[in-house]
Formats: sequence, structure tokens, C-alpha cells
Amino acid sequence: MPELPEVETIVRDLNKKVLSRAFVAVWADAKKIIRKPKSFARFKKGILNKKIKKIERKAKNIIFYLSEGKALLIHQKLTGHLLLGNWERRSNAWLSQKKGPLEDPMNRFLHLIFWLDDGKQLALSDLRKFAKVELWDSNELKDSQYFKSLGPEPLRKTFTFKKIQQILKNEKGKIKQILMDQTVISGIGNIYSDEILFEAKIHPQKEASRLKPAEVKNIYQAIKKILKRAIDLRGESFSDFRDLAGRKGNFDKRRKVYRREGEKCLRCGGIIKRLKMGGRSAHFCPDCQKL
Repeated sequence: MPELPEVETIVRDLNKKVLSRAFVAVWADAKKIIRKPKSFARFKKGILNKKIKKIERKAKNIIFYLSEGKALLIHQKLTGHLLLGNWERRSNAWLSQKKGPLEDPMNRFLHLIFWLDDGKQLALSDLRKFAKVELWDSNELKDSQYFKSLGPEPLRKTFTFKKIQQILKNEKGKIKQILMDQTVISGIGNIYSDEILFEAKIHPQKEASRLKPAEVKNIYQAIKKILKRAIDLRGESFSDFRDLAGRKGNFDKRRKVYRREGEKCLRCGGIIKRLKMGGRSAHFCPDCQKL
């Protein structure tokens, strides 16, 4: 699933490429992706001729604030990513009109396409069709229970060491799962929780209540460092994520523990292990990250 760095990469690219453009047409062949409104005809009517005024990230969501008080929310879920280009329909498939990254096999699962007023197309590629697309009144979205339930943004200035101390003081459970809880901190998922805890030398199963102040500080500093580095490297494409131009991210070159089970630790030479936590995998070095 694209996490904060991947979503932030897409949002920054969108702000450079599609701001002030308007939606002039829309096509979909997997209408279940569109959750609000349930009717594709109503969704189409509500999106057409709306101008893109602002694009922001909220946790793992991409929010297009549109003219006439509308807001388009896209959550890419497990295998979704947005692409910008030009495609044409041939033999029941959408094919890129230009040679290059958009021809990557991971970019061929186009299930939702918006035509923009400059001739470009904005497409959602999603192998498993789990993505979520919703059209809201913008004020209603801001006041929604979903938005209110999201935890603080870890790269904001307001996310201070004092803030994370308060958060972890009140949380019960294992630190890996707490970091991934979107109601506690927004945007961190399986990949970056592994990398953050490795950087901080904290075992993923350690109880938050047992963390010493120095360990909390290490986690805080690791969150800022790892997420900023991942954004600079345009995200992780170990699996299916691609950026707006269809290219892979570069964080894979800096991956220390995620999906490195059985390999040597790059810090101490120990062997990376994997364990299951709540249906998810945690990767860690048992020599560097002692419980």
C-alpha cells in the first residue's frame, strides 16, 4: 500500500502538472472503486467541468479541492497509483501513446480515467481494484468523522517530541502496531514502521508503555528522518507503486530491513528476521533491536 512518502510524491507531482485544470470527461470499468456517490452517473455529473483549485495529502489520501465547493478524495489502497499521460483504447486495453515508463506492466491496470482540459488524461491504475474514490462537498469532508479520526501528520511542525511523548504515554500495545494505527499517527504503514524502528534500534514487539524517554526520542527522530528521506527518493517501489509519470521510486536502495528476511543486517551483520503481528509482517534485526 502506498504510504505517506508515496502519496506525498504523487501530490507534489500533481500540484506541478494539473493544478488549475478542469475535468472534461470520465470513464470507468470498475465502478465499485467509486464509493461516493454510489451512482456513476451522479459521480460523472458532479465531477465534469470542475476546476482543480488545490491538491493536498491527508494521511494516505489525495484530496483535490475543486470549484463549486467540491472535493475529490482518492485513496490508492493496496495496489493503486495515479498516472498522467495519454492513452488510446485498442483491443479492449488502454495503451500509452508514448514510449517510456507508462508502458511498465504495473501501469496497465487502468480502471478510472479523467480527461483534462489541456488534453492530458489522469488515470488510476489498480491491479486489485481496491482503491477508493469519493466526491464530497468540501466542507462536509473536512467535518467528516473519518477526517476527524485521523492522527497528527508526522512531518508537520506541530508534531513535536512533546507531542509524540503524549501520544505514546496514552497508548497501550506494541510499538509497531501503534505506529501503523492511522488514528494515532497519520501515514505510516508496514514498510516505514519497519524502517523507522530499525533506525531507532527498537524491537517491533516492545510495549509502548515500556519505552524509555531516550527510546521515544530515537523513534521521533527516526520518523522525521526516514519519511523525509523516502520523499526525497520518491517512495518505495518494491512492489507496484509508480509515480505520476509511471516511474519507480528509489527508496528501495535505502531499505534496511523491510522484506530482507534471512539477509545480513547492514549495521551489525546479524540475520534479519520476520514475525507476524496482527496479520502483518514485521522485519527486524534481533541483535540490533532487542526486546
